[in-house]
Amino acid sequence: MASSIKSADLESFQNHLRYSDRVLALCGAGLSAASGLPTFRGAGGLWRSYDAVSLATPEAFAEDPGLVWQFYSYRRHMALQAQPNPAHYALAELARRKRGFLTLSQNVDGLSQRAGHPASKLYLLHGSLFDVKCTAFYCKHAESNNFTDPIAPALAIPKGGPSPAPLGTATSGAGATDSLQHAMHGAGSKHQSGKELDISDDRVEIPELDTKDLPHCPECGSGLLRPGVVWFGEMLPEKIIEEIDDFIEESKKIDLILVIGTSAKVYPAAGYIEKARAKGARVAVINMDRADTGRGGLKKGDWFFEGDAGAILPELLKLEIGDILNTERKAGRGEHGA
Repeated sequence: MASSIKSADLESFQNHLRYSDRVLALCGAGLSAASGLPTFRGAGGLWRSYDAVSLATPEAFAEDPGLVWQFYSYRRHMALQAQPNPAHYALAELARRKRGFLTLSQNVDGLSQRAGHPASKLYLLHGSLFDVKCTAFYCKHAESNNFTDPIAPALAIPKGGPSPAPLGTATSGAGATDSLQHAMHGAGSKHQSGKELDISDDRVEIPELDTKDLPHCPECGSGLLRPGVVWFGEMLPEKIIEEIDDFIEESKKIDLILVIGTSAKVYPAAGYIEKARAKGARVAVINMDRADTGRGGLKKGDWFFEGDAGAILPELLKLEIGDILNTERKAGRGEHGA
């Protein structure tokens, strides 16, 4: 993808980054766009015939844990079929090189972790698809980075039709999404033996699952496991919020906040931009939509870089981290990692 960054903006941003000691990155779904993951947020966010948001609640899990686990198992599977893109690797490398750097991610897809982002510098505001925890009242069992797919045999993606795996040849968010949809629906209506069915399509039958078929706690043996994501109506992880606030408050100054692939209009995420500004931070927004600049909009001295984060972020950070694209290719991972 040809760069659309103005040379003057690139130079001023890179000069500021060079002398920035305390840096925050606030990330949303746009960070993973070039990896080709489907998103279920906003208008029209349906999974099968269900409003996906309605499945992301404690009430939905209590009423039909089998259906909710089918939705999340599908998302886990799709995330594992996708690969980290250059933006994930660029942020991970910046985290390794700048001691006073912290990434605040609203994503649950596990791609930052798979790109090798240092765990101590990655705060998952909404949890992760690959974390699970026991729902039994007295059991505290929890697991991080459980990449077992399927997490229970009954949750395996049924086969017999087009594979839902995204194509690895797309180089932009839009292209990756198009290729994903093509792979999911196939060129024709006939099932191809051995291919995975697209169970996000309600024309594809899925079984009603009994609770005994779902993931159970290996510690207490009786409790049902649930995805370790923050559902609507639940509080964000208190420990994580406290540690982020400590990072912001422990210094008199924040130099820069990167706002990547998020509208940053929903709190508490939107509040971190305001908190960083109050500490003197300049704001750099990387987004496909120029309207998405956060609740407060852009101020004098801020930057807006329009386009796909997978293409733009490695270029913005190149003087600090080197040529991440060539590094990944030499490592045998190609543009989208391994």
